[in-house]
Amino acid sequence: MTDLSPDADAGARRPERPYQSLYRRYRPQRFAEVRGQDHVTRALRNAVRDERIAHAYLFSGPRGTGKTSTARILAKALNCTAPEGGEPCGTCASCLSIVAGTSFDVHELDAASNNGVDAMRDLVGRAALATPGRWKVYIVDEVHMLSTAASNALLKTLEEPPEHVVFVLATTDPQKVLPTIRSRTQHFEFHLLGDDVLEGLLEDVVADAGLDLPDGGIGVALRRGRGSARDALSMLDQVSASGSAEDDSGNLGSVVTGIARRDTAAAIAALDDALRRGRDPQQVAVELVERLRSGFLALVAPGTDGAGADGMATLEEARVLGTARCVRAMELLGAAIVSMRDAPEPRITLEVALVRCAHPDADETVESLLDRLEHVERRLDHLERGGAAASGSPGSPDRHARPSSPAPATATARKPPPATAGGPGAETIEVAPATATPATPAPPGRPVLGAYRRRADPGLPEQQPAEQQPATGAVPAGATPVEPRSDAVPDRDALVSAWGDRLLVGLRPKVRAYYQAGHFVGTDGGDAIFALPNAVHVNQAEPLRGEVADALAAHFGRPIGLRLVVDGAWQPGGGPAPGADATGGAVGSAPAAPTNAGLSASARATAETEDEDVEELLAGGTDGLAPGTGASGLAWEEDRLLQAFPGAEEV
Repeated sequence: MTDLSPDADAGARRPERPYQSLYRRYRPQRFAEVRGQDHVTRALRNAVRDERIAHAYLFSGPRGTGKTSTARILAKALNCTAPEGGEPCGTCASCLSIVAGTSFDVHELDAASNNGVDAMRDLVGRAALATPGRWKVYIVDEVHMLSTAASNALLKTLEEPPEHVVFVLATTDPQKVLPTIRSRTQHFEFHLLGDDVLEGLLEDVVADAGLDLPDGGIGVALRRGRGSARDALSMLDQVSASGSAEDDSGNLGSVVTGIARRDTAAAIAALDDALRRGRDPQQVAVELVERLRSGFLALVAPGTDGAGADGMATLEEARVLGTARCVRAMELLGAAIVSMRDAPEPRITLEVALVRCAHPDADETVESLLDRLEHVERRLDHLERGGAAASGSPGSPDRHARPSSPAPATATARKPPPATAGGPGAETIEVAPATATPATPAPPGRPVLGAYRRRADPGLPEQQPAEQQPATGAVPAGATPVEPRSDAVPDRDALVSAWGDRLLVGLRPKVRAYYQAGHFVGTDGGDAIFALPNAVHVNQAEPLRGEVADALAAHFGRPIGLRLVVDGAWQPGGGPAPGADATGGAVGSAPAAPTNAGLSASARATAETEDEDVEELLAGGTDGLAPGTGASGLAWEEDRLLQAFPGAEEV
């Protein structure tokens, strides 16, 4: 038996070479070995084969997608002594030295740690020197980290590069690279690997390396890789070393379930359980967003996502959450991820975000209010469907229904009696009430001036209220309803309503000052009769009568004559009142002798007082009258409020 010396024993146990991580051992060495970037490798291989090499390339894309590896393969292909269709042979001295990192033809610079102008000047200064190979390749990683001065120094060399120099710039954020640099390069974008491509890569690595993985190990590496080949291989290495495929995804499912059920305590408890196991709060938030995204896409676009071991679980969670709440939760957690970078206690930031996700009442943003409103609408729809199913009658109220036209005030209060034609046995047609729900009474409109006139003079006929007018809900069978003539003059009620609600407020201030003290008293032929307090007022308002007539014609769609009379001097029969002149106090009557005959004692006293006020106001003209002040010098309460609060509107 031979004794081994300690040195000999140590040498016997020492492996031939140190262990290399999977992502380093299985780094691609040819264009054909690069997975998922065929649009890049095909263009570069053809350029090398046809000797159409650009002086600068820009490789951009997420981490772990093969940017630096492809740059090294390009350097090998350019200096290979025996290339095969644009591919490096991998056996010549140049290829082996590039793989070992000892080649004088390839220079790599990490711009994240060498971002100053001195490092870039040193690189540019050595660019013109000769090298053993045909091409000198400069690979600048994370080029967006260069300072402004360093970028300008690189730009000068890119404008006038040496003939034997090729620059390959790699970055994960191409938007931060100077546009002048991007415009002088051929830009190739690297993409994340699809699940099928990445799964095939992992299976090939496991088979070639002879790894003994537990069940579900490849699935864990696939989920953690998120499309990055380097991240997936690193996770595969970790699973192989630990011999376990647990990734604590059950805790994340409990967190999402607590959010979906609006159970804040359950969500916080599940988060606490995950953090007690040593999970990083920011990583937990990232995985929560990915889980919510997976469920959301499985719900709205099943063909694009939802595959995997937890696809059905995330789909059920998304169904309970709903699309609106799922999107809102992703927004809140995404904002929390950004805030946790500078937060002194990231866990508190994540817990606050979970509280807002599970309890919208704690969030006062517009999005949260919309979420709560959507929840209320769903509850109302559910209750209405339940109520309609219980009643079983087609007359159940529908809160989404809207009447096509405003119904009379009595339509909801009482049912009109059926009208009959031709005796008791004749057929009747009934109009059903609009709804059985008592409607909220509409606020009263602004009273027209005729109402004030009727209060001042009890002798004038009082307009019948709307609620006392007979309902016209029943029409006898066989009877043809009489439609109003389109060329007829509107009746007094229509004139009064249009005057107080629309026409008066649209007149010029001067015209409104003269005419707001009057009111319509009736119609005569094709003319509308408008009464003013006295003859002086009539004479002063007559020159402006055309503007009022035009306003009437524009509102009713036909020419309407306007006749001005003294209030009380015209009777509905069509002629002047007893004791009044034929013109009713129109133009031509003496201003000094106003006609107040035919009025009661109280009305005559009111008219005489108003005559004095009118003469006093009109003596200096009415251009200075404030809008809303009548010619009688009296202002209605609404007008006083409008003058006291400028900018207010009467609704």
